Amino acid sequence: MLQSVALVLGAYLVGSFASAILVCRAMGLPDPREGGSGNPGATNVLRLGGKKAAALTLTGDVLKGVLPVLVATWLDESPPVRMAVGFAAFLGHLFPVFFGFRGGKGVATAFGALVALSGSVGLAAVATWVGVAAATRYSSLAALTASVLAPAYAAFLTGETAYVVGLALIAVLLLVRHRGNIGRLLAGTESRIGEKAKAAPGA
Repeated sequence: MLQSVALVLGAYLVGSFASAILVCRAMGLPDPREGGSGNPGATNVLRLGGKKAAALTLTGDVLKGVLPVLVATWLDESPPVRMAVGFAAFLGHLFPVFFGFRGGKGVATAFGALVALSGSVGLAAVATWVGVAAATRYSSLAALTASVLAPAYAAFLTGETAYVVGLALIAVLLLVRHRGNIGRLLAGTESRIGEKAKAAPGA
């Protein structure tokens, strides 16, 4: 029990290391919470510092989701605990204790946790993202579609109730965090992949 609690707490703390802020500080770039769209994520870092900074940010965000779940798996924790660990890392990214609880949207960290929880569900989510992105050229729509379908994939491919519930909660939070993108999608003003990104609030 104590081990499980420690893993969940540790995952939240790992998630709280905001890759975007740390990368920007290390590379002498503007604080992503203040520059561009104001979102501390890889997309905004791409605007502020280019591909290298964005790639480092994306890698860090994914690993924040992957590593805690892998540790929980290595310690032979149950699926509910593994899901709790992945969810805690995701929450850490959204509400980082080290950075005033002002975090990013969490797609990359959620994806990292998902892949570590179940490779087959992660592959299905990636295929969904690629398919929607190729068809619409909207990265945000692709991410949201993949996240909404992830619980169904988990139910079909793993049968683990904890994964279904946990991924459903993550999907709800991702929808809330992307409400600005959803508004722009409905208005037809959301930037497409390959277009010059619009630095609208929350992008």
